[in-house]
Amino acid sequence: MPRLEGKIAIITGASSGIGRAAAALFAREGAKLVITARRERELEQLAREIENAGGGAAMLAGDIRDEALNEALVDLAVRRFGGLDIAFNNAGTVGAMGELPSLTVEDWRETLDTNLTSAFLAAKHQIPAMVALGGGSLVFTSSFVGHTAGFPGTTAYAASKAGLIGLTQSLAVEFGARGVRVNALLPGGTDTPSNHANLPGAAPETRSFIEGLHALKRMGRPEEIAEAALYLASDAASFVTGAALLADGGVSINRT
Repeated sequence: MPRLEGKIAIITGASSGIGRAAAALFAREGAKLVITARRERELEQLAREIENAGGGAAMLAGDIRDEALNEALVDLAVRRFGGLDIAFNNAGTVGAMGELPSLTVEDWRETLDTNLTSAFLAAKHQIPAMVALGGGSLVFTSSFVGHTAGFPGTTAYAASKAGLIGLTQSLAVEFGARGVRVNALLPGGTDTPSNHANLPGAAPETRSFIEGLHALKRMGRPEEIAEAALYLASDAASFVTGAALLADGGVSINRT
């Protein structure tokens, strides 16, 4: 039986990378989807692919930092499919990088707003819809950066991703009695278009160095991270809440 049969899910950052892989996987596993990202054309293509394969998908493009978008996504899920069971709040940014004194207040705020404040706005509207159905599962994409490792030049990113873990734990305690599970997913280096953009023209030795940081000596595939998100979203994780789940290829523990 499909693992998300009869479930209704919102996925953010669905136009590429981990979000797109998760949308395709969740749809194959029976979920009806509301997908969002900033790029409307890519969302339309993904929604067509899901529907052509026999699934159900609605799309709404926009900026996850906008509270009105987060409210509209939940309204769309309720209006189109009848409620909300799952939210994979995956969209985010690496943001401005560099030593802390070089960052502007605007740099800091953009990263925090995209990665952390957007999660607050999403949960603010998603949780009541889940409670109305008797419970649900929220998953936030955090990172091992700021949790098990620190890297120079990533202060805003690390702070925002660490903040997501605190948000996850507090929400898990606050809404657990009402049937809402809340978890954070912490990927390692993943072979996505956004990571390619962050390393434009990177030499082969740069990629080799990044791969070597991981115990598995490679980067992850978006589909592998999507499987971890599916686990947290599904009833297979029915007794898992408040967790920071590492799906990082061993980068957190590797010293070789």
